[in-house]
Amino acid sequence: MLAFGAAFIGSMLTAEFINTLFDAELPEPSHWESSFPPRNLPPGAIVTRFGPSPTGFLHTGGVYVATLGKNLAHHSGGSYFIRIEDTDQAREVPGSREQFARAFKYFDIESDENDSNSKWGPYEQSKRELIYHTYARELLRSGHAYLCFCTREELAQMTEEQLAAKLQTGYYGSWARCRNLSQTEVMSRRQAGKPYTIRFRSPDGPPHGPPRRVEFLDLIRGRIEHQDNINDIVLLKSSDQSPRLPTYHFAHAVDDTLMRVTLVLRGEEWISSVPLHLQLFNALGFEPIPYAHIAPLMKFDGASRRKLSKRKDNEADVAFYIESGYPAGAVLHYLRGLANSRFAEMTFEESASSALSLSECGVAGPIFDLVKLESISREFIAQLPTEEALESLLTWARANDPELSAILSRNLPLVRRIFANERQPGVMQRKDLAKWGEFQVSYGLYFQELFPPVSDPSDPRFAPVDSDMVVKLAKDFVDSYRHEEDKEAWFEQIRSLATAHGFAPTAGQYKKNPESFAGSISHVSNAIRIALTGLKQSPELFLVAQNLGEDEVLRRVRALTLSDASRSV
Repeated sequence: MLAFGAAFIGSMLTAEFINTLFDAELPEPSHWESSFPPRNLPPGAIVTRFGPSPTGFLHTGGVYVATLGKNLAHHSGGSYFIRIEDTDQAREVPGSREQFARAFKYFDIESDENDSNSKWGPYEQSKRELIYHTYARELLRSGHAYLCFCTREELAQMTEEQLAAKLQTGYYGSWARCRNLSQTEVMSRRQAGKPYTIRFRSPDGPPHGPPRRVEFLDLIRGRIEHQDNINDIVLLKSSDQSPRLPTYHFAHAVDDTLMRVTLVLRGEEWISSVPLHLQLFNALGFEPIPYAHIAPLMKFDGASRRKLSKRKDNEADVAFYIESGYPAGAVLHYLRGLANSRFAEMTFEESASSALSLSECGVAGPIFDLVKLESISREFIAQLPTEEALESLLTWARANDPELSAILSRNLPLVRRIFANERQPGVMQRKDLAKWGEFQVSYGLYFQELFPPVSDPSDPRFAPVDSDMVVKLAKDFVDSYRHEEDKEAWFEQIRSLATAHGFAPTAGQYKKNPESFAGSISHVSNAIRIALTGLKQSPELFLVAQNLGEDEVLRRVRALTLSDASRSV
């Protein structure tokens, strides 16, 4: 059974009065301890949690932490869960929970546990209110907590005075005005209907003496020494609120213990809170849970480094990757490489199945480079099997680009052919796509709905071939075209076309004796390329033709022979 720590010396309230502050049916700690039993897991199994707050969108750093936590739990035979930390309901952003659910699924960081399959829920802190009340009552009973009647205005004035005096801000020492109120004073204020919070009674600091130093072990950073906590932080928020919820500090100590977490992974910004959290564990009679504080994702800003910022960087918001269509596998591979550098050298398959290590996590924040991620993403998409690439594209388009989704649905054989042809042995992939949002720009040329035929033979893109010659080349190409499936046989048609119209059959021959030819074979190839793609630089011409199919190849080239200019030839 969990045993509460020894009480601090201070003004004590009677158990009878304390009981009046809570529901008469509020369970004792033993009830919760039996409701959340130890987990039946193999030796060495790790239980991790990810605790996002719905006060904003999910940060890329959150996916980074959750990915590490889920990997460590699964490779140890343990469990990973998500606990929505929604105690700050005044700041909750509408739609954030839906965005969380979408991101969890997209990045494969969904919880192993939920309220229907686990003994350790609920998995939203707002639904665990009674649990916090039980343990707040115990801290009051043991003298580790007290009632505070200070108003927001009084607290704001106190902060101004501390700043003016260049003192540490907070509710401590002589500034803790309600710390030693007698029970008579407390009852008088309660009877007057004054709202109150419940505060933690921290070990004495100023004015009784200088703040002590405390040492603790971080599983990434080793031993850390830090100033001990002197603040009497709020445990339960104001009594005039419903539901009456805890602060993060109190809630996490209670929840991580009862939910049987064995490793807390979180950002390094929480290091300064560890002394307070150790005090809370001690006061509650809980065994401290090991912490591992992860360095934040960084970014170069000119010559300096800074944290990846929600305000400044699109890539800080996970919605950026989902809406742009970055494959989750590519993003996760990159994040694993930032956590443990050896992962950057692995194949995608090795990376997805290998165990991460806390000992390989650095204490300096890794640089998040979007250009590097895009390079990885191009490789990832290029390696996707045809059907997997097709399904991934269609899934993204359905959710993010309804117009493109409709076009793809009408042209599924064409889309499948595009991916299959690029993945043939011996075919050089251009790796144009870093994200599915680029599909229309890179592959729109293949779709009639997205590609207006080039019908003007005097278009300057055909230069130096004049319009009369463009029409002649187009007519002869259409009349003699064979849709060869062999690359050399297909291109031999271009060579024959060039030769028939006085163009050099090779670039080398033209360079050696340009005055003997109407131009180079490259000029003829360019004319056909523009007719088929509208581009002077495109994917390999043979591959374009294979993707378009015979009928579409002929339709596009024939458009040059039907223009007003061509009719006069």
